[in-house]
Amino acid sequence: MDSFTKHILTQFQEGVLSIDQAEEKLKGFTDYGFAKVDDAREFRQGFPEVIFGANKTPEQIAGIFNHLVTQNQTVLATRVTPEAATEVCGLVPEAKHDPAGKTLLYKPDTYHLKNQTKKIGVICAGTSDIPVAREAEVTIEAMGHVCESFYDIGVAGIHRLFAQLEEIQSCDVLIVVAGMEGALPSVVGGLVSVPLIAVPTSVGYGTHLNGITSLLSMLNTCASGVTVVNIDNGFGAGYAASLMLRV
Repeated sequence: MDSFTKHILTQFQEGVLSIDQAEEKLKGFTDYGFAKVDDAREFRQGFPEVIFGANKTPEQIAGIFNHLVTQNQTVLATRVTPEAATEVCGLVPEAKHDPAGKTLLYKPDTYHLKNQTKKIGVICAGTSDIPVAREAEVTIEAMGHVCESFYDIGVAGIHRLFAQLEEIQSCDVLIVVAGMEGALPSVVGGLVSVPLIAVPTSVGYGTHLNGITSLLSMLNTCASGVTVVNIDNGFGAGYAASLMLRV
């Protein structure tokens, strides 16, 4: 018996749910027409469904967000417009909007840090890359881990990296966010002994090709231990880094 089914049956046994309510919940999702919210996601993967806000209306995001809040879950939404943030915060005042990272985060009373002794370092090559870094950092917070930020230490002024190298090397997992030619993950990868997740960004001039140049550069790194996520995918990097700490 999977953990989700056992959870529902326990609620039925304790009288929290009627037999009809239990039968409905055992489907594992709630159907709103425009979305089928995955109620069983946390039991399968260790974290609730995350709302990808791009191309959703403010009302749709608010509806899904509020549903997850009522389930007493940590709720994270990414790629959220200011209009959608206003809609959600009006419905759930406890939700925290991060304009830079375009995220919304709600933490229930049951929220706790999964690990207080280990931390994820988030390194940002340039100030223009901070929005992607912030998406990663809020994701890490949502998943219950500690992160430390290192901003604007790109290879154009590599002495800035060396000035914080000891702190960087003390991290247990690293995320390195960079645009332009995407060289920073290769440099950092050769200086550390922990897993490193590289995030290319769509920041750069014409031949940067909206992130493709830095993506290919990171995929072709000669530094060992570097893995690469998609362009601007701070969420994916933060999620993967958090799972690494759980293992």
